[in-house]
Amino acid sequence: MSLIPGKGKLHLSLRQGLYLVLTEPRDGYERLCEWAVKAGLPCVQLRYKGHDEREHLVLAHKLRNITAGTDTLFIVNDRPDIALMSGADGLHLGQDDLPAAEARRLIGPELLLGLSTHNLDQVRAANDAPVDYIGFGPLYATNSKACADPVLGPAAIKVAHAMSRHPIVAIGGLNPERIVQLGNYAHNVAVIRAVCDAPEPLIAMQRMHAAYLALLHDRTK
Repeated sequence: MSLIPGKGKLHLSLRQGLYLVLTEPRDGYERLCEWAVKAGLPCVQLRYKGHDEREHLVLAHKLRNITAGTDTLFIVNDRPDIALMSGADGLHLGQDDLPAAEARRLIGPELLLGLSTHNLDQVRAANDAPVDYIGFGPLYATNSKACADPVLGPAAIKVAHAMSRHPIVAIGGLNPERIVQLGNYAHNVAVIRAVCDAPEPLIAMQRMHAAYLALLHDRTK
């Protein structure tokens, strides 16, 4: 895996493109992860919402094994202990999880650390946090969370981009039609249902990943 300089230390690099979040996918975590590797996605995030910690760790090990030695990074949501025990490439935190500074002390400087933000005040606050990227959303209405945060709208990504010192992963109700409205303000576009509920998830992720990379290329000409 490539390493890039970052604020005096080396970090794993999160490539641009489709950021796949897995939460109880219809076709199973392992199969979706295998397809993500086949599609060449930058990363897969495990967002496990069950209560069986042994199952959580076993699942994390399985996804780590699938992504090991590939260009697809493996990121664990919420749990620094699961991230460390499974050998994950990174940890993603929500606003109600451990503070980023404390999590960074736990996971060390090598792992990627992401932080969800749901408004511009949180984006501004994240500028001083020891994170490598921020999630920003929901940009559109989504049913992926039982208690969803207020919808920000696609125009908010431009403001967040101008304000943030970190790369942005856009999230929330994104689909092939909506990602074209994001311009080059998002480093990555995160999806859940647009891929996991698609009739052919592998084809869906291949098309969305390629479409967003093409959009970024066109906007930088």
